[in-house]
Amino acid sequence: MSKKERYMEKKSSKPNELVVLWTSGDREAALKMAFMYTLNSKRFNWGWKNVTLVVWGPSSKLLAADTELQEHVSRMKEAGVKLFACKKCSDMYEVSEDLRRLGIEVKYMGKPLTDYLRDNNCRVITV
Repeated sequence: MSKKERYMEKKSSKPNELVVLWTSGDREAALKMAFMYTLNSKRFNWGWKNVTLVVWGPSSKLLAADTELQEHVSRMKEAGVKLFACKKCSDMYEVSEDLRRLGIEVKYMGKPLTDYLRDNNCRVITV
């Protein structure tokens, strides 16, 4: 195998899916990290084929009540970021319909999260 072939094989084996698991009810953490990195990863093609935001826990309540955060999520959707929310959590906070109206797919996320974590082609970061 030539040096170039080894380089191309190594390069192609890098993970190409990013999942940002947003759990924090901290607005600043959303604006200054979770949302900024998620959107820019997609907009500027930082090497991720797929970029996904998962809204989980206190973040669902925060998002349902904050129009500025909703605008950021709308920009992510327009850029092609996949949007999911944990149904169990959003039901507990009584915001499932609010999140659906934002274009977020609300579903049980325990198994999908486990799959992301076990997938060598995926990187999960938690905010």
